[in-house]
Amino acid sequence: MIKFLDLEKVNNRYRKEIDERFKCILDKGWYLQGEENEKFSANFASYCGTKYCVGVANGLDALTLLIKAAGFGPGDEIIVPANTYIATILAVSANGCTPVLVEPDPDTLNIDVDKIEQKITSKTKAIMVVHLYGQAVQMQKVTQLAEKYNLKVFEDCAQAHGALYQSKRVGNLSDGGAFSFYPGKNLGCFGDGGAVTTNDKDLYEKIKALANYGSNVKYHNIYKGVNSRLDELQAAVVDVKLKHLDDDNNARRRISKFYRENITNDKIILPKVYSEDAHVWHIFAIRTENRDALQKYLADKGIQTLIHYPIPPHKQEAYSEWNNESYPISEKIHDTILSIPMSPVLTEDETDFVVKALNAF
Repeated sequence: MIKFLDLEKVNNRYRKEIDERFKCILDKGWYLQGEENEKFSANFASYCGTKYCVGVANGLDALTLLIKAAGFGPGDEIIVPANTYIATILAVSANGCTPVLVEPDPDTLNIDVDKIEQKITSKTKAIMVVHLYGQAVQMQKVTQLAEKYNLKVFEDCAQAHGALYQSKRVGNLSDGGAFSFYPGKNLGCFGDGGAVTTNDKDLYEKIKALANYGSNVKYHNIYKGVNSRLDELQAAVVDVKLKHLDDDNNARRRISKFYRENITNDKIILPKVYSEDAHVWHIFAIRTENRDALQKYLADKGIQTLIHYPIPPHKQEAYSEWNNESYPISEKIHDTILSIPMSPVLTEDETDFVVKALNAF
């Protein structure tokens, strides 16, 4: 079986260093809000090019806290892509805000920046872009709209650690970026974890307090906060792996290039990129009208695939108020998309086997 993502193989490369860091943590007996978190937060902020980083419990919390710290709530609208993972939209709803869906660009699969302005109303407070599948959104038009209408811009960077737009990394292209360190991410820990990056000192200090029960001094609570902290063990894992992130992303780019140059089956639509540096290939998503048949065919050949994502947000039971709405571009993507194996540890033989299987379909 060629796994979609062989996490054991990915993580074993760093086992010795992670073991050493874990031993230090166990010897210190300090598991939250300690040196590992401080070290990683400083290193990740530096990597992203931002002034600040706050480690939190997971990617959804990162998104939710970003909106909460900005002061948005009931009656406020936040624009989001219609084909995103549900977490983006849940974060908006969790703050009592109204998600406003915008169709994606069928080529990049990111939010169609030319369709955002028509969804802006007097209630719009922010645009939440998602660097979906690892490709940075082309932010120039988004930034211009934000300036024109006095809006905040947030980034959902959960799938795009290290991606670049005009020489700046995601997480440093807006008022604040939210990251997930779920194990399968390009930068993944050994459980749940997340972070918020920003250059706004006030936003940073508020998120840091909100994530710690609304407190910046023990037992003094200035906000109605939550418990959302990146623990020392997870901080150590992602700090170790951060040093190798660019190399891993470049390995993903090489595999992507091989796929794009050698998959020639005209029944398969390949992903498009506007810049090689802009994409870190968290997911290599192909599309075909015969998705279910292709997935079974590949499984029979020992190739594991996944669907990111089978049901669009507006068709989810949780958002039944949208079930009668139509977003045909998103629906088409969700009905035809299939994610094939992609990771920095895939071998040439494995990628060659995947390509030959796809071309023979």
